[in-house]
Amino acid sequence: MDKKQKREILDKTKIWFRDVIAINHIENTKKLADINEFNVNPFLATYLANFLTGNSNPESIAKALIYPRALGTSITTSFGTNIQKFTSDVLSAFKSTTSGIDIEFEDSIDGIKRYCQLKAGPNTINKDDVETIAGHFRGIIQLAKTNGLKLSYENFSVCLIYGNQNEISGHYKRITDQYHYPVIIGKDFWHRLTGEAEFYFDLIKTFAEVASESDFKKELEKVIRELSKSTEIQNLSKKT
Repeated sequence: MDKKQKREILDKTKIWFRDVIAINHIENTKKLADINEFNVNPFLATYLANFLTGNSNPESIAKALIYPRALGTSITTSFGTNIQKFTSDVLSAFKSTTSGIDIEFEDSIDGIKRYCQLKAGPNTINKDDVETIAGHFRGIIQLAKTNGLKLSYENFSVCLIYGNQNEISGHYKRITDQYHYPVIIGKDFWHRLTGEAEFYFDLIKTFAEVASESDFKKELEKVIRELSKSTEIQNLSKKT
């Protein structure tokens, strides 16, 4: 892969993150001004407000509800569910036409032709996904043999765009331990794809560039104020 191709990946990544992840994150955060977006646990809401701010006034309760969603589950879920769009928008040059395979490329480290399912991070599949992935790979190997092509287990991988080996869930470990397919993670994956050992960190810098453009502080404060006006939060605050 030449410098131009690597630059294209970085540029497309920035556009994808800004136009897909950041915009959705902002829209989902605005929705949190509505109390109906939450299943409020009255026993924990005031406790968490005090834990966070030292008091349980309405805005503190609103912060305790909003922060975990806005800074955690909302964007994490969005990132994971948009991984297929990441494949088509950012890694279109490697997109596979083989059913059950997201991308295919020649490994820059060992030269192996790899057929990969692409996942977001180290905790993004469940038990049923393991069987589905193994079934896809097994079916392609059998079809290749029928057509006289030499493909083996080492040609098929699950590739994670971020994370470390010691973070992967037991489901990912099963893919390797039980079915013998490699799971290639984070820095190692991007090195094998691009041939550049530090490309993973260039990607992180690209995400950071979008973050510097995403100052949502004033709008977030407005969402908190709006949520704090809800009757349910007002009543919780009065009872403490």
